[in-house]
Amino acid sequence: MNHAPHIEKNSLIRLLGVTKMYEQPDKYDILVLDDITLDIYPGEFVALLGPSGSGKSTLLRIITGLSRPSFGTVLYRGRPVTGPNPKAAMVFQSFALYPWLTILQNVELGLVAKGENLKERRDKSLKLLDLIGLNGYEDAFPKELSGGMRQRVGFARALAVDPELLCMDEPFSALDFLTAENLRSELLDLWLESKIPTKAILMVTHGIEEAVFMADRIVILSKNPARIIADLPVPLPYPRNRKSLEFIDLVDYVYKVVTGRDDDKRSDKESDNPSAQAVLTDRATLQPIPYGHLSMLSGLLELVADRGGQDDLYHLGSELFLEVDDLLPVTETAELFHLADVKEGDLTLTDLGRQFVEADVNERKRIIREQLRDVPLFRLIDRVLRSKANHAMPKEFFNDILEEHFSVDEAERQLMTAINWGRFADLFHYDTDTELLYLAQDQQEQDNNGTVPLQEK
Repeated sequence: MNHAPHIEKNSLIRLLGVTKMYEQPDKYDILVLDDITLDIYPGEFVALLGPSGSGKSTLLRIITGLSRPSFGTVLYRGRPVTGPNPKAAMVFQSFALYPWLTILQNVELGLVAKGENLKERRDKSLKLLDLIGLNGYEDAFPKELSGGMRQRVGFARALAVDPELLCMDEPFSALDFLTAENLRSELLDLWLESKIPTKAILMVTHGIEEAVFMADRIVILSKNPARIIADLPVPLPYPRNRKSLEFIDLVDYVYKVVTGRDDDKRSDKESDNPSAQAVLTDRATLQPIPYGHLSMLSGLLELVADRGGQDDLYHLGSELFLEVDDLLPVTETAELFHLADVKEGDLTLTDLGRQFVEADVNERKRIIREQLRDVPLFRLIDRVLRSKANHAMPKEFFNDILEEHFSVDEAERQLMTAINWGRFADLFHYDTDTELLYLAQDQQEQDNNGTVPLQEK
């Protein structure tokens, strides 16, 4: 049985009240990280878990010194981090190799920057390539290697500088399933057998099973903005059996934490943090909508209905080959439309959800249309279109409004989700050629037929 390295008492990394905001025009700053306080100790393998867009990668960049927090302090062995940390190395999701350099030259890059002589860096790089199973590929170029082999080069390059802290940003997500599984196990063996100089590992992931399989501690972040909602030890011995009852129970528990609501804690945290409260007060009331696809929503609800109206999210995710990052937007959409409740990792259909499942397509459209009346973004779109003489408005107009509340990419994603939902519910039409949102004649006359316009709800 393998054992994790001994955990020391003094922290390697300490975050104290780390907050990150991105400035936007007209003082609408975007709060990404809010009051993150965290210690990482030598001997720990920590997984940073949270939904997509929760600020995990941003936090990783701050820890390595590649980005500065807006507020708060980052300490490395008790000293403030004011720039790139030479004792930390990063493994990226996208391999990030230089295509014009050989594999050996890619691994040597960090050692060249450190000023090591040719023989020393050559010997160390060759030893690392042998350690990670790439002996014989020294003179190959990245394009000649498979994805898994290129990621091995990324690991070797990061380990070449003898980092005390190895940071990994979803390092296995771009690989096929079998390659990712092999690489996870091999990295874990190197860590557990102390074959690498690393004192601690911090891995960003959105895969719950991956976190439970590899880490001895899981830190879970919320979204919009990111706050730590749980810091869980993983008491399972290595090597871990994914089919064991203890493993399955722990994965199920983490699902419950990730999908649970944290509204009460959030309110307390905001009241205790004046800077965060000021930011939230300045921002307008438009709240982000989840990115749930309505076709996937319908299929998921039908599947749960066939099972008596309730099912475990971990079971659903495993059966449908969906990570929590893929499943959460759909379940959040179901809750937004009052079609289902999610509590303690279980999804339960509401009475309206059962009605939705049994309805034909027109009735489903009506149900969604009624639920959208309570969503501020749809009230805004409806009010604007009804106030225009021609009942039409360019997409760019709404994009500009959303960019005052969200980043450029997030604003685009929010609006395209809203357009897809609105078209399904027959709230408005959208012309992809002219990029124009507009009301058809029947939609303009909805209020005359007994349907209350959204802004009057």
